[in-house]
Amino acid sequence: MNNQNEEQKNQELVNSQTLLEKAGLEKKMTIADLGCGRRGYFTLQAAKLVGNEGLIYAVDVVKSALENVENAARTFNFANIKTIWADLEVPGATKIPDASVDLAILNNVLFQTEKRKSVIQEALRILKRHGRLLITDWKKDKTLFGPPRQNRIESKQIMEYAQQIGLNLVNEIDAGPYHYALILEKK
Repeated sequence: MNNQNEEQKNQELVNSQTLLEKAGLEKKMTIADLGCGRRGYFTLQAAKLVGNEGLIYAVDVVKSALENVENAARTFNFANIKTIWADLEVPGATKIPDASVDLAILNNVLFQTEKRKSVIQEALRILKRHGRLLITDWKKDKTLFGPPRQNRIESKQIMEYAQQIGLNLVNEIDAGPYHYALILEKK
């Protein structure tokens, strides 16, 4: 199955609004959607929820994904989305200022990289003190679609690493039949 079909199924399986609300998203916040994807699913929902006085950084390594997000932002008249082309595996590549983000999002990103710790460290770098990180990813269970099981990471592995670098678990959420969600907070 190609990535576009997987992404479309993911949109139908994960409720971004519910997860963002559970993560504490509020009006006027600064959000970073790290690995926003072709459709900017979390980016667009966050842009609506934070309002015109909020700011959303939509970050991706694929330039065409960012172009799609920019087009969608124009279509929905969202002036609060700033796209950034960056490789999350490279420390500081997003060029988002240190400690400037209220909520960072890693939606279906960690299964795509072997440098998971670097990606989480970049999220930690940009988070304000007591800022939150929302991670959603594929459960390790066998499924009819989705990434190969060997590429998936269990939530407990993420939690163990997160605690080592200064993130506390706020909540673990069953985000549907195929995904889990973790809400972590910077100490």
